[in-house]
Parts: sequence; structure tokens; C-alpha cells
Amino acid sequence: MSELTLTLIKIGFLVVLWMFVLSAVSVIRSDIFGTKVPATKAARPARQPAAPAKVSKPRKPQRGTPTKLQIVDGPNAGQSVPLGDQPILLGRGTDAAIRLDDDYVSTRHARFATNGEQWFVEDLGSTNGTYLGNQRITTPTPIGLGLQVRLGKTIVELRK
Repeated sequence: MSELTLTLIKIGFLVVLWMFVLSAVSVIRSDIFGTKVPATKAARPARQPAAPAKVSKPRKPQRGTPTKLQIVDGPNAGQSVPLGDQPILLGRGTDAAIRLDDDYVSTRHARFATNGEQWFVEDLGSTNGTYLGNQRITTPTPIGLGLQVRLGKTIVELRK
């Protein structure tokens, strides 16, 4: 082989090697710091003056409706979060309402949300799945008081 061919092969090998190193660094960086969220128009604050918000009385929960989401078994047993109108995210990530210290739970594992009348649990594409009893759920599933939802080794349920 000519000297030019060997030099080109060496340079090509170095380029491929550096691409591999940079992609590995990128993966490690995203694991440590998370992924960047693109700024959207909806996420930016509007420059218009805000209209005065109406002050309303806090609603009393109806009889027989859950008021909190509680961890009943697992590493975080005893923790709870009050229920409101906003969805509740469970997982190992920093944006979770209840941050679970369970090795079998994903960063964004499951979400509990309401439509105003009924509560639903939704698996967010977790690796080990979310279970209602022994049944793995793949779509938003309605849940009620006392039904146990398992995420990894952690069991949560809606309570009064």
C-alpha cells in the first residue's frame, strides 16, 4: 500500500474513534444532567399584563373521594402527596412529585391524573411496567380508593 493510503486510513480511524468518544460523553452528560427541553412559545411568559385572577373558595372534596396518594410499601413507605387538579408524577427523576428510591422504577415512571370525577394511572413507558394488582397497565386506567398500584418494589394507593 502507498503511504497516502495508510495516512488516509489512519485519519479515518481517528475520526471514527473521536465520534465514538464524543457520543459516549454526550450519553453520559444526558444521564447526569437530563435532556434539554426546547423553549416553546407556550413556555415563554407573555408580555401582556396579566388579568386579575378570580379568588375562589377552596372546594371541599366530595364524600368518598380520595384526598392523598400514599406509598404503602417499598423504600419510601409512609410518604404521601395531597391530591389536587394537577397530575402527579412518580419516578426517580427530580421533577417527580414523589421521588422514589427504588432501583426498579424509571426516571419518569407513572402519572396519576384526574378528569375531575375519576382518577387515572398511566404508565409513561417505564422499563419494568406499572401494575394494577397483577395486571400490567399500558393505557390510562381508572383507579379508586384502596386499589394498589405497583411500580417496581413500591406500592401506592389513593386514600382519604
